[in-house]
Amino acid sequence: MLVRDAMSTVVLTIGPAHTLRQAARLMAERRVGAAVVLDTDAGGLGILTERDILVSIGSGQDPDRETAGTHTTTDVVFAAPRWTLEEAADAMAHGGFRHLIVLDGDGPVGVVSVRDIIRCWAPGRSRSRPQPGALVA
Repeated sequence: MLVRDAMSTVVLTIGPAHTLRQAARLMAERRVGAAVVLDTDAGGLGILTERDILVSIGSGQDPDRETAGTHTTTDVVFAAPRWTLEEAADAMAHGGFRHLIVLDGDGPVGVVSVRDIIRCWAPGRSRSRPQPGALVA
């Protein structure tokens, strides 16, 4: 199976000036665990994850003052839609992260997460997300 078969095509793109609270609200609304940060001044793409927000808030920083740009990972490993899920999982395990931005041509076309890969590999599981509070057998 390939990354294009597992990735989420919901790509939340934000700017580096978004506050962490704004980013968290947008991520929650779209039910995604990462946002692609497009910084045209710095000339590239980065990623802000739910863990980045959690670390900031957990260390006492103000989510209304901290910006996405300050907490963005810019040393990003990108995946291609034609990668196998094994290649994506290997990149994640090797790099110690849980999300890959999927690039096709010049821009992001998706994000693949460890959860997406597990859903594909787990027998008898659908790709749909369980409802909040639902028990998963």
